[in-house]
Amino acid sequence: MKILVVNDDGIDAKGIHILAEAAKELGEVWVVAPDRQCSAMSQCITVRGELAVRKREFPVEGVHAYSVSGTPADCVKVALLHILPQKPDIVFSGINFGYNAGQDILYSGTVGAAVEALSNGIPAIAFSNEANDIYDVVEKYLLLIAKDLSGRSLPSDTLWNVNFPGCSLEDYQGILENRIPADTQFYQDYYEVKEQSENGFLLEAGGNPIKEAQEGTDIRAVMDRYISIGTITSGVLTSAREV
Repeated sequence: MKILVVNDDGIDAKGIHILAEAAKELGEVWVVAPDRQCSAMSQCITVRGELAVRKREFPVEGVHAYSVSGTPADCVKVALLHILPQKPDIVFSGINFGYNAGQDILYSGTVGAAVEALSNGIPAIAFSNEANDIYDVVEKYLLLIAKDLSGRSLPSDTLWNVNFPGCSLEDYQGILENRIPADTQFYQDYYEVKEQSENGFLLEAGGNPIKEAQEGTDIRAVMDRYISIGTITSGVLTSAREV
């Protein structure tokens, strides 16, 4: 199996190194990732200007690695058009630093790259972990889940979305499938006024995690220390197929 690994946190992020290491157990791995932090870019692409593509040293042996001075979706496009010798069998996106659950899915560059894969007829899985440095659950279950989901078929307009709780194995509760996106953001936006003048003001953006979520949702699953597995369907692709 030929696997394209992308992310939105950048090629130097710990999450993509862990994902590439697991993917290597399943096939030939090509990493094409942004050269910098590109979170919350959704499926944004570069339509003007230049993109710098660089072959990179990578901490996972036997992996082909390139950085792109563009967005996560750019990375998928560049990989397919200029880097990979042939179309990959699947795209793994992540592992994101922070959940991609609930309405945060709409903003996610991790999910945006996976949707870009679907747009090119390639199955995709988006992987995310809690925004901390605890990867105990990821390291134990990532390969098992990646192998399992890679072998399952989905409609061509649908991708897998996997969120891992950032907790110890002692606190981990199990795997919940068929989780639906919660109807709220996990990270509630706020904008703090830092400076103010007659002509305007300066804001600092941030987000606070919510405290509660409905049963059956992806956010509730990770709050309760389960791995959340669900699917995301691209409405644009669905509409195109219905016409």
